Amino acid sequence: MAVFYSHSEEETYLWAKEYAKGLKKGDVVCLDGPMGAGKTVLAKGMIAGMGYTDDVTSPTYAYVNEYGDVFHFDCYRIESEGQAYGLGLADYFERGGICLIEWSQNIVTLLPKDVKRVRITGSGETREIEF
Repeated sequence: MAVFYSHSEEETYLWAKEYAKGLKKGDVVCLDGPMGAGKTVLAKGMIAGMGYTDDVTSPTYAYVNEYGDVFHFDCYRIESEGQAYGLGLADYFERGGICLIEWSQNIVTLLPKDVKRVRITGSGETREIEF
């Protein structure tokens, strides 16, 4: 794994925007890290890096927000993998788009075999991004 050290929210966003240029249709990216680490900032940057200019918000209550063929998941409120399956979250993996998943540990058995992982940790302005 490689590591990038970010010293601001803007650096995190810009790094994610560049990272997204290497993504392709069908990729599933798990955005791992504790509450408040910057997973949604990563998602915003990645979505912008794929050319979408929509206002990106965390899909905490909707579970999934769609930006063209990019699907941004927030699985924080998922209580079981059965719930996720019932909501149709696994269906998105078959749609051929790019999936960005926050709190992926809540749906681990539904994930495709090959996923990319981006882990963000740190406090204050400094963040460590492993990818």
